Amino acid sequence: MTQLIPSATQSGSAAPPARAVLRERGQREVFCGLTSIMWLHRKMQDAFFLIVGSRTCAHLMQSAAGVMIFAEPRFATAIIEERDLAGMADMNEELGKTVARLLERRPEIKLLFLVGSCPSEVIKLDLGRAAERLSKTYAPQVRILNYSGSGIETTFTQGEDACLTALVPELPEDTKGATALIVAGALADIVEDQFARMFDALGIGPVHFLPSRRAGALPPVGPNTKFLLAQPWLRDTARSLEARGAVHLPALFPYGAEGTTAWLKAAADAFGISPERFHAVTEMPRARAARGLARYQETLAGKSLFCFPDSQIEVPLARFLSRELGMRLEEVGTPYLHAAHMAGELALLPADARISEGQDVDLQLDRCRDVRPDITLCGMGLANPLEREGLTTKWSIELVFTPIQGYEQAGDLAELFARPLVRRTRLAV
Repeated sequence: MTQLIPSATQSGSAAPPARAVLRERGQREVFCGLTSIMWLHRKMQDAFFLIVGSRTCAHLMQSAAGVMIFAEPRFATAIIEERDLAGMADMNEELGKTVARLLERRPEIKLLFLVGSCPSEVIKLDLGRAAERLSKTYAPQVRILNYSGSGIETTFTQGEDACLTALVPELPEDTKGATALIVAGALADIVEDQFARMFDALGIGPVHFLPSRRAGALPPVGPNTKFLLAQPWLRDTARSLEARGAVHLPALFPYGAEGTTAWLKAAADAFGISPERFHAVTEMPRARAARGLARYQETLAGKSLFCFPDSQIEVPLARFLSRELGMRLEEVGTPYLHAAHMAGELALLPADARISEGQDVDLQLDRCRDVRPDITLCGMGLANPLEREGLTTKWSIELVFTPIQGYEQAGDLAELFARPLVRRTRLAV
């Protein structure tokens, strides 16, 4: 099913004229929400993710985590057998035994997520109630929460959204009343540290990051809390923070020099930082970002880009590539388009760029083959077939695992797109 619908805008806000968005509902080619555990388990250092699912889910996670075999992971799969689904075993009792063995073996765990691989009606187990019951058993040493990573319900980055949404009710109430900032979205430690130093230099604080590296350091939240989204896929997390009284600071996402500047400026304006101080603090890192981007201008300028919907990073990424590197946008596909969070990004995209939400993979493949872009951003399942057809591809999942936010990473982000084009040129010689 394909529909051409004007994009919505945030209620009550001034906005440019609505642009048409091609909305498709058909066969999708995406990873499920379980794969977000691959970066969350590295970020949250005393948390553990216990997936309740099938052997298929276990094999998926083992394959996805193959690049991390040199460290003991903080995730595992509690495999549901046929006898469990047939009612021959008490699944709550079996889950309780599994959790007991896990916590005995790994006493450093302070936060345990029970992650459903399928909806409750499929696995025949209410993990929400199970988490509540087990949390009472192991409190206060261990907090046990639940969220769904089901591929029926989520794409792979939505797993992080579901995880952080489950965390928000656990955030302590802010009793001090001072204005504070939460940066929501898992960032590589090096990027988080860079942003922390930047906020400190600007005079913005206190600043907290969600998720925190330790379960005991969850950020407080209240009516004087403001928050920035570091990742574009955190729709439900934002709603949950707003329900706790926090105020969202609309901004571009921190990709490239332009996005990072606008993102930091939103916080600076909210905290009353003068334009002079903002310029003084950001001038040098902006210049470094410009130098990093300049190395790839010649390679990327004028090249065409086609984005398949995969991670929800596509719209801000397209803004960065078109405005700062001169790439030409054929189509920018995204699994879901949150109009309020993306309003600023959409306004900066070229008027002739096709924006699509959702997917009917066969129709989108036809459009991609028709225009034969210089580079195609897509999932791994589509990359090899497209490469076989002579198209140059970039795996979208690589953009989630790689530090790409902020001034210092702007050149690295550009290089991720220049590298496949350079490789293609060398192979053709």
